[in-house]
Amino acid sequence: MHGAGNDFIVLNGIDQDLSGITREQWQALAHRQFGIGADQILLIEKATRPDADFRYRIFNADGGEVEQCGNGSRCFVRYVLEHGLSTKNPLRVEVAHTILTLTSQADDQVEVDMGAPIFEPALIPFNPEGLASLQEFHEMLYALALKSPAEHDDWVAVLSMGNPHAVQVVGDVDSAPVLEEGPAIENHPAFPNKVNAGYLQIINRNAIKLRVYERGAGETLACGTGACAAVVSGIRRALLDSPVTVHTRGGDLQIAWGGMVDDVAQAVIMTGPATTVFEGETEI
Repeated sequence: MHGAGNDFIVLNGIDQDLSGITREQWQALAHRQFGIGADQILLIEKATRPDADFRYRIFNADGGEVEQCGNGSRCFVRYVLEHGLSTKNPLRVEVAHTILTLTSQADDQVEVDMGAPIFEPALIPFNPEGLASLQEFHEMLYALALKSPAEHDDWVAVLSMGNPHAVQVVGDVDSAPVLEEGPAIENHPAFPNKVNAGYLQIINRNAIKLRVYERGAGETLACGTGACAAVVSGIRRALLDSPVTVHTRGGDLQIAWGGMVDDVAQAVIMTGPATTVFEGETEI
C-alpha cells in the first residue's frame, strides 16, 4: 500500500503469529531488489488496551521498530476495512505511545487525529545542551553544527509527533541538500533516538512544499508525521495559517492545527489518500 507515495508492506498479525520475525528478516522484506520493497512495514495486531480497536507496529526499512507513522496509519485503516477485520468507522488504534483516531471518508481519503505535538526536549527526546538557540515568535530554533558533508549551521525547530522531527525552512526545497545533509541530521548526537530531517518551503500562508529524510528509511516521497511537524512549526513561527496543504513528491496532504489553547497544544488533524497497490504471499 502507499500513502502519497510513502509505501508500506502491511501484514495481518491477527490471523497468523508474526512475533518471531527478526530485524534481519524485516530488512529482507523491505529490500527493494531482494525482497518486496517498502519504506516501512506495518504489522496489525490485536489491541492490548480496552480503549483501542487494534494495535499496529511500525518497522523501518532498516529493520528498526519506530513509534509513529502518519501515512501508515491511513493505510492501516483502509486495510482493516477492506479485509473485513472491522466495520467500525472511525477506528481507534494503539501505537507505541498513544491512541490514534482514524476516519475513512467516502472520497478515498482518510482523516487521522494525530494527537498533540510535543515540545518538551526530554520527551522528544532531544538534548539541546551546547547548541546555539534563538526564539522566533513561539518557536525555539537550534543550530546543528554539521561536520559532514559541509561545515555550517542548520537552524531547526525540534518537536515530536509521536516520533522526533527537526524541521528547517529553505528557499527552494527541490535544490535543498536533503540527501547530503539528511544523514548527518538524522544521526546528530543531540538526538538519542535519531531524528527525521524535514525541509520546508513556504509557498503561501496555506501551502508548503516538503521533503523529509526519514530515520532508518532515507528520503521518502511523503511523510505524514513530517508534514504535521512542518505545519506546526510554521504556524508557531508565524509563517503559516491553518489549514495547510502540504505538497510532497508523492502527493498532497491536508494538515489542520488549532494551536495552543490555555498553553495546551491541540491535536493535529491530517487528511490524505491511502491506496492498495497489490496483494500476495511470501514465505519467511
